[in-house]
Amino acid sequence: MADNLSEALKTLKLSSTSSSPDVLEGSLDCLLKALAHNNMEVSGRLQEMGVLSQLPALLSAPSPCTPKVANVIAEVAKNEFMRGVCVDAGLIPPLVQLLSSQEQEVLLQTGRALGNICYDSHSLQAQLINMGVIPTLVKLLGQHTDNTPLTEMCLIAFGNLAELESSKEQFASTPIALELVQLFRKQMEHERKEMIFEVLAPLAENDVIKLQLVEAGLVECLLDVVAHTLGSEREEDTAELKTASDLMVLLLLGDESMQKLFEGGKGSVFQRVLSWVPSDNHQLQLAGALAIANFARNDGNCIHMVETGIVQKLLDLLERHVEEGNVTVQHAALSALRNLAIPVVNKSKMLAAGVAEVVLKFLQSEMPPVQFKLLGTLRMLIDTQVDAADQLGTNSKLVERLVEWCEAKDHAGVMGESNRLLSALIRHSKSKDVVRTVIQSGGVKHLVTMATSEHMIMQNEALVALGVIGALDLALAEKDFVGANLVQILHKLLTDERSAPEIKYNSMILICSLMGSEPLHREVQSLAFIDVVSKLRSHENKTVSHQASLTEQRLTAQS
Repeated sequence: MADNLSEALKTLKLSSTSSSPDVLEGSLDCLLKALAHNNMEVSGRLQEMGVLSQLPALLSAPSPCTPKVANVIAEVAKNEFMRGVCVDAGLIPPLVQLLSSQEQEVLLQTGRALGNICYDSHSLQAQLINMGVIPTLVKLLGQHTDNTPLTEMCLIAFGNLAELESSKEQFASTPIALELVQLFRKQMEHERKEMIFEVLAPLAENDVIKLQLVEAGLVECLLDVVAHTLGSEREEDTAELKTASDLMVLLLLGDESMQKLFEGGKGSVFQRVLSWVPSDNHQLQLAGALAIANFARNDGNCIHMVETGIVQKLLDLLERHVEEGNVTVQHAALSALRNLAIPVVNKSKMLAAGVAEVVLKFLQSEMPPVQFKLLGTLRMLIDTQVDAADQLGTNSKLVERLVEWCEAKDHAGVMGESNRLLSALIRHSKSKDVVRTVIQSGGVKHLVTMATSEHMIMQNEALVALGVIGALDLALAEKDFVGANLVQILHKLLTDERSAPEIKYNSMILICSLMGSEPLHREVQSLAFIDVVSKLRSHENKTVSHQASLTEQRLTAQS
């Protein structure tokens, strides 16, 4: 065999396009047999003898041997150390040219060769995209759907190329969505469906392709998969159900695709997805709740969904997951409730439906994602709702938990939301009882720290809440204000040129509310606030300059 291989390699090395086809074919057969026996060693000998540099010429002149030449390259390129050698030998351009061949075997081996050379190399895959392989491969898929190996080669190529962001625009300009959906409808085997899913998932991250997939009828296919696999104990059916429902949720992340499927709340797809929420299958419960959260991305949809009783479905779902519940389902249901609570008209309806009471059952959760959504849902619910803010703000268990979470430095999102909810309870209730509950639970220092946040909206919310505390119970808050260095922080906010006008305005309002406290008054005097405020009288923002005049008068009168 070694002698035969040496002869074959010499023949290929010396071969030109005029070599006898029979001799060439015999050499290629010998080489393929040797590669099947010991790929790595034979590939190394190919490299040593410089055979690969002869192959572009063989590829460029179509002959009966072309598929075998491409097959040799595909086999050699299975070795990582040979991929760069293939590139250096100039094999990529002639292989790309061969993708326009009419011969299915040539197409198959060429696709394998390119796939193996570019395997795991984003730069080479990007090169293929720039050479226009995507429209060519999509066309091949449409022409050869009955050729299983060729179809699978196209799907593997799409799966690799679709991971690159640069591919999405090219894919969007081809009929890929229609081709994949048509192919999916024909599939009976789990493995083939799985292959198509692996292409659909990265493609569906692109909003243009999302809409194309919806218009091509993918959603109906996914709903059928769910219907056929639900209740099955088979592992592959469970996997298919998960993939189909996850992909469904992904399609709803696009604004246009989501609105098209919502159809004013009357769409059959929307209704089918809603029926997943009360299911006994955790995966479907999760997908159903996430789908509602995605449908609830504009006020019109939210208002319609609350009117049609979706809130109760979500509350029933949450009730099923209070004890030892599924964290991802809890998170998804809370996300949906948070989004539904954004429109003002929905808040009182959701409060009347008992949303706050059910959400509070998750107060003991130790899972930061659940904590984060719980806080966001409550904050959205009490916005402009005085009674609800009063009721929740005097719930000492809730307020104590918020204060605890305000120190969750490992979870910035939970810490931020806790501070914001603490502030919101005070701002929306304007209640002395709420203020007292927050002070007695140790919340004041966190609101003072929040006033130094890098986010202006949080700074503002903190300053307004501190102003309400100062106005309603300065005596009780005095010690905490002093201990948290509130006056020094306000001085810094007023003297910092980067502070927004709203921050300066609310800082001055707060300074005025502190003047009734002797120790705080002394600090204001010692830091020469009159001079600071005096300079702000010439501020370009009229509201700030007007408040500066009022604050200066107040400070002067009490100096």
